[in-house]
Amino acid sequence: MTRAHITAVTSGKGGVGKTFLTANLAAALTRAGERVLVLDADLGLANLDVVLGLHPKITLHDVFTGNHKLERAIIEAPGGFDCLLAGSGMVEYSRLTPEVRDQLVQVIATLRPRYDRILLDTGAGISDVVLYTISLADDVIVVATPEPTSMTDAYATIKVLTTTQGRRGVQLVVNQVGQAGEGQVIRNQLQQVVDRYVAPAVGHAVRLHMVGEVAADSSVREAVRRRQLLLESLPGSAAAQGVQAIAQRLTALAAVA
Repeated sequence: MTRAHITAVTSGKGGVGKTFLTANLAAALTRAGERVLVLDADLGLANLDVVLGLHPKITLHDVFTGNHKLERAIIEAPGGFDCLLAGSGMVEYSRLTPEVRDQLVQVIATLRPRYDRILLDTGAGISDVVLYTISLADDVIVVATPEPTSMTDAYATIKVLTTTQGRRGVQLVVNQVGQAGEGQVIRNQLQQVVDRYVAPAVGHAVRLHMVGEVAADSSVREAVRRRQLLLESLPGSAAAQGVQAIAQRLTALAAVA
């Protein structure tokens, strides 16, 4: 029986395009032949439904409260992948309780045999809920942009993940780059800071694995406005090609894992 590879997609701050990237990455991985589920793990401020233009009648909240079976909450998204959406504005999920922890574990354990990959679209920042969600993943992608505040928050996230979860490697995607190669420059800058401050603290090397960059592209804004996947509406755009390259990289990494 197959067990899905679980990838958490997170960011140090909001507004870096994390959810948009996750949705389009799911579509690209589906095109590559994977059976993909996106679990909206931003339990308090969910917006995956907005990005996908979906209006779910049943959400993860209904599953957690026992009002509906898990199977009824899974819906097919544009792009051919499945998704499990969270209810937005659920203040009771803003902190990690034993109930939330147990329910998340149970949901993922139930779904894992059915897919090749589960993408966990986490909240931004380093709250208990976010960190616990990431702890359930095989690997984690940190999404950052070239903005100094985003880079600072990405570093803070990487530091917490390595010190609290013992991760020796973190994957990095740099979104909204102005020119080709900018993402690698940012990765190198972050790696230098990690080598200087984090590695000595944890006692081992911590590698930032660059899995791709996505160009700053007006097509993204248009797709968001239309509530459409970029890979569906403008697959030839620079940003869409960047997402497809990331999917190819993840597929190759999974093949050698």
